[in-house]
Amino acid sequence: MKTEEPSPFSPAEIKKFVEEVKAEFLKIVWPDKKMTLGLTGIVVVLTVVLSLYLGSVDLLLGKLLGLFLR
Repeated sequence: MKTEEPSPFSPAEIKKFVEEVKAEFLKIVWPDKKMTLGLTGIVVVLTVVLSLYLGSVDLLLGKLLGLFLR
């Protein structure tokens, strides 16, 4: 005979899931303010540099393609 497994949506299973989520949430180690600001600065600088690079490559290739298609 096959035994039935409890439904994952039963109140007991939902309660168990929520308790496990709370337990895992307590294990999170959040970065301090200095680390967060430093990493945010790196992301902003790299985004600006990459945007300038891609914009200049796009402009250059557009000009070159325009010369060839005349």
